[in-house]
Amino acid sequence: MIHMRTIVMKRRAIALLGAGMLALSACAGAGEGGAGREGGSDGGGTERARASDRTEVGALSPRIVLAHDGGVTTLDSADGSTLNSEDVDGYVRLNPAGDGRHVAVSAADSITMYDTGLLVQGHGDHFHFYEQEPALTDLSIDAPMPGHVVPHGERTALFADGTGDITVIDPSALGDGDLGVLEEVSTDDPHHGVAVPLSDGGLLTTQGTEDARSTVQVLDADGNVTAETDDCPGVHGEAAARPTESGDVISLGCENGPVIYRDGEFHKVAVDGEYQRSGNQKGHEDSPIVLADHKVEADPAGGTEHPTEIALIDTRDATMSTVDLGSPYWFRSLDRGPDGEALVLTADGELNILDPATGEMLHEVSVTQEWTEPENWQEPGPMLDVADGTAFVVDPAAQTLTMVDVASGEIYRELDLPVVPHEIQVTTGTASGEYEVTPGADDEAAEDAASGDAASDGGGEHDGHEHADHGGGEHETEEH
Repeated sequence: MIHMRTIVMKRRAIALLGAGMLALSACAGAGEGGAGREGGSDGGGTERARASDRTEVGALSPRIVLAHDGGVTTLDSADGSTLNSEDVDGYVRLNPAGDGRHVAVSAADSITMYDTGLLVQGHGDHFHFYEQEPALTDLSIDAPMPGHVVPHGERTALFADGTGDITVIDPSALGDGDLGVLEEVSTDDPHHGVAVPLSDGGLLTTQGTEDARSTVQVLDADGNVTAETDDCPGVHGEAAARPTESGDVISLGCENGPVIYRDGEFHKVAVDGEYQRSGNQKGHEDSPIVLADHKVEADPAGGTEHPTEIALIDTRDATMSTVDLGSPYWFRSLDRGPDGEALVLTADGELNILDPATGEMLHEVSVTQEWTEPENWQEPGPMLDVADGTAFVVDPAAQTLTMVDVASGEIYRELDLPVVPHEIQVTTGTASGEYEVTPGADDEAAEDAASGDAASDGGGEHDGHEHADHGGGEHETEEH
């Protein structure tokens, strides 16, 4: 049962109108932030001041945001130069905010939006592209034990583990200096949970307590429970797959095999044995297959299982296959390519790029030194993020970042890092994360490249990300 569901405001049309007004201003110079403010803390005045510092450019280079001990640092992917460094107290987590420009920074008891300074603004039959200095904004929500942040479609859900509260925002409002809170929902009890906004205005959310969680519910736009399963012990990790004609498809990890929400119902994936956990999942909006970790030891030696097999979950028929990569990986090892490719970074230093439909290996790329999973999940370890058709792979031990073209498997750039990061998010200025526009490109191509909806990576760590399966509040490696 849901304690509270407060609809704050349905402002999508208002946000789009504001974006159009910004674009008109941009043709003559710099845009200005929107006027409406609601929900949480906003930074409208700051945004208007920053707008005067914008520079129009012919194309945008992705920006690399790194969380590290003491704060957040942003680099230009073109040359590795440091664009901004912000001090942030506490352990910092990063998640995509859902607009391709902002990153949700989780630290202490709040989630704050970080503006990476990449702007794409539509104007009739063409687009304008702007850059400005990255900065930590005043857009923030109180979130005791901040957990998963999941963008999906036109909305983003922020989960506070310490209260069980969910805040749903419209990320298109962030560029106007507005947090864009649409609704606030409270679950029955505080727990390490997750929520996914659905395209029909509904919400998928977990229910549980600090001691146990096994329930997943789907609420319609009025807050009524329309689907529910209690057969997901230890629910953790979520990802959105290709939708069906009837709506969204969401996969979730459990400790007795995944469960899939599809066509308005939950479907259990049959697995061998009593224990199977896929707590870290990555989806792609054009693929029915979800990439996930594959753990089969309920009580692993040393407290942490180091699997070499990954799971490929087919959401069409609720089946699962596995691929043995021959080397361990961890929760920061998974992501998806622009065409749905399954990417896994393994401890032998290889970036494995697979066809998710067949499990066939497309490319194996040496990108890091050999490594072992850190004893504590908060410690820096090899990781990756995919954007603009590129896998951005970090080797904290070497303090380097390697860029790999996903389609060809070729390394095309290496950067030295000024910090030792423990998380990464790359922004491109577009919600889809894909961006390929060059000066002089025709308007139709520019429009196609700049369009796209945010998809949950399962997120979770996301991702998010699962999107991203990024969360906090539990102190064991499996429950990041």
